[in-house]
Amino acid sequence: MLEIAENGRTWLLSGPTSSYAVHVTEDDELLHLHWGPKIALADAEALAVRPLPDYWPFESPLDGREEYPVEGGPRFTRPALSVRTDERRGTEWRFEAYDTEGDLLRLRFRDAGLVVTLHHRMRDDVVERWVTLDNQGPESLELLRADSATWTLPDREGWRLSHLHGRWAAESRLTSSPLTYGEKVIGSRRGHTGHQHLPWVALDTDATEERGEVYGCALGWSGSWRIAVAQLPDARVQITGGAGYDDSGLLRLAAGELYTTPVFAGLWSDGGFGGASRAWHAYQRTYVVPDADRDRPVLFNSWEATEFDISEEQQATLARRAAAIGVELFVVDDGWFGARTSDRAGLGDWRPNPDRFPGGLKPLADYVHALGMQFGIWVEPEMVNPDSELYRAHPDWVQYQPGRKRTEFRNQLVLNLARPDVQDYLWRQLDTLLSSAPIDYVKWDFNRCFTDAGWPGEGYPQRLWVDHVNALYALLDRLRAAHPGVAFESCSGGGGRIDLGVLSRTDQVWTSDNTDPLDRLAIQHGFSQIHPARVMAAWVTDSPNTQLNGRVSSLRFRFVSAMAGVLGVGGDLAQWTEEELAEAREWVELYKKIRPLVQHGDLHRLRPPRGGLSAVQYVRGDESVVLAWLQAQHHGEPVPALRLRGLDPAASYECLETGEIHRGAVLSHHGLRTGLRGDLDAAVLRLRRI
Repeated sequence: MLEIAENGRTWLLSGPTSSYAVHVTEDDELLHLHWGPKIALADAEALAVRPLPDYWPFESPLDGREEYPVEGGPRFTRPALSVRTDERRGTEWRFEAYDTEGDLLRLRFRDAGLVVTLHHRMRDDVVERWVTLDNQGPESLELLRADSATWTLPDREGWRLSHLHGRWAAESRLTSSPLTYGEKVIGSRRGHTGHQHLPWVALDTDATEERGEVYGCALGWSGSWRIAVAQLPDARVQITGGAGYDDSGLLRLAAGELYTTPVFAGLWSDGGFGGASRAWHAYQRTYVVPDADRDRPVLFNSWEATEFDISEEQQATLARRAAAIGVELFVVDDGWFGARTSDRAGLGDWRPNPDRFPGGLKPLADYVHALGMQFGIWVEPEMVNPDSELYRAHPDWVQYQPGRKRTEFRNQLVLNLARPDVQDYLWRQLDTLLSSAPIDYVKWDFNRCFTDAGWPGEGYPQRLWVDHVNALYALLDRLRAAHPGVAFESCSGGGGRIDLGVLSRTDQVWTSDNTDPLDRLAIQHGFSQIHPARVMAAWVTDSPNTQLNGRVSSLRFRFVSAMAGVLGVGGDLAQWTEEELAEAREWVELYKKIRPLVQHGDLHRLRPPRGGLSAVQYVRGDESVVLAWLQAQHHGEPVPALRLRGLDPAASYECLETGEIHRGAVLSHHGLRTGLRGDLDAAVLRLRRI
C-alpha cells in the first residue's frame, strides 16, 4: 500500500508487517524517515517535521539521513551517485515531481540535463529500489558510480553484520561479526557475482533464529558489484550498493541515453533470521523466479559419470538406469559439441559432434523422452577456446587489451558479449540448437572470471562490464520467449553466479561444484539465508568423493543431504550395484512425496551444521518434513531432541513416512527424537496434522 501526505512531499509504503517512509524538504533534500514496524501516515508526517541536527562545520546534518546521497554539496558520506562532465563533477539536483503507478512510487529530480528518478515499490514486506538516469542534455556525461539504493537503519547500539563469504567449492559460508566504525565492503571485481560473496547482508542487534529484528538487503545483479556497510561518526548506519566494484567509471551516457540500475531489495523482519529467510524465500517464489509454483524435476547429470568421454550409446545406457530409479530429467553435460574431447577445444562451436552424435541430439532426446524423462544439455555460451572454429574466425570477439597477453583460465577466453555481433552470433547458435531437438533444459555455465576486460576500438571500453551483463539478460529473455518450454539453470563453476538478477531469468541455480554431502550442509545453510530450496540444485554423487576430498559417506546420507533442495543424481550409475540402485529408487520415491514441502514450504533451520546434529524443517499447510543429519557422535552421547517449528502446538501429527533408519522416531512435547547414531547418519520424517 502507498500513501501520500496532503503536501505531496511525504510518502509511506506499507506491507503486511512493515512500513517505509521518505520525505522531500522545502530545500529539495530527500530524507529517509522510517524503515521498520508498520506505522500510519500521520506517524510519517510527524517524523518529517523533526529538525535536522546542527553539526557544522565538520559534520553534515545530511549524512546518514539522506535517502540517496549524491556527490557534491554539504555531504561527506559515501555517495550513491557520482557524475562527471567535461566541466564539473557532482550533482546539485532539484525535486521536480512524483508520480505513482499502483504501489510503485517514482521521485524525479533534475540537475541541468540529467534527470534522476528514484523508484520505490513494496512487495509484501520487501522494498524494491532502483534508479533511472536519463541524459536529456545536449552533451554526454560519465557515470562514475550509480548505486541502486542507500538503506538507512534506525539508531541502535551494538549492530551485528552477517554476510556470506567463500571460494570455489566452499561457497555461501555464513559469518557474523560486530559492526564497528568505518566501512565494511564486500563485492566482486570479477565480472560475475562471484564465489567469494553473495550480494546480501543482514544486520541485527540481538536476533536469534526465530526472534528479533533483522534488516536485510539483496542486490539483483550478475556482474561486478559492491555493497558498503558504514557506521558513521554519529553511530548511524547506512548500506549502499549497486553494479560495479569501484568508482573508475561505469558508463558514459550520450545525449538521449538512459541507464537503469539493478534492483537493490530490502527487508525488515521481527521474526529473527528464520523469519527473514522465509520472507525472502516467499518473495522470490512469488515475484522473482519464473514459474516458481511448478515443481522442479529430479535430474541426472552425466558429468561426474563420464566427463568428456561421451557417446550417444553410453548416454543412452545411463538414461535407462536413470529412468529406472525414477529420474525425471536427463542432462548431457560437457563434451557433446564441436571438437570437445577435453577442456582445450570446442567452446564456441555449438553444434553436436558428428562422431559422437551422428544424427545430432534429436535421436538421444527422443529416446530419453520415450523413457519418460525430459532431456537437457550443458552449454557455456559466453566463453570460447582458442582452439575452436569461432576463435579462428573471430579472434577480435574476445575481451582483450591491445598489446597484452590474452590470459587463459581453463584454456578459454571470455567473449565480449557487449558487442552486437557476438550477441547475434550466440542468438543464432542457441536458437538453432534449441530448435534442432526436443530440449527441455539448459545448464548455462560460466567457468572463468574477467581478466583482460578490454575492448579495442571502443571509445569507452569500461562499458563492457555493465553491457555484458545486460546482453546476457537480453539473450536469456529472448531465448525464454522463443522457447517457453525450456528451463534454464545458472551455473558458474558452481555458485559463482547466484543473485536476484539471474534468478529472475532462470529456474534454478547450481549451488556449488562441491557435491560432498557433509560439506554441502554448511553451503546449503548459508544459501538458505536468502534463497529458497526451490532454486537450490543438489546432487547425489559417488563415494568416496574422488572429485574433492575422498570422504566416504553412505548413500542414505548423500540422498538426505541433497533432498534439502532440488534433488539431482550425478554419480556413475553404470557402476552402481543393484542394491544401490534399488535403495536410490526408494529415496527418489520418498523425495517426490516430500518435494512440494521442500520446494514450496516454509523453511525452519532447527540446528545449524556445526558438528553433531543438524536439521531443517519445511512446513506447508497441514504437512511438515524434517531432514536431520548426525555428523559425528561420541560413544554414549545421546542425540538431542529437535524442537519442531511452524506447527500447531494444540494439534497432533501422524507420521506418514520415514527414512529407513527413522522407524523408531516419536513425537512428544519435548520434540522429535531422531534415533540417529554413529557418524554421517541421516533421517527423514514426514508429518501430517490429524
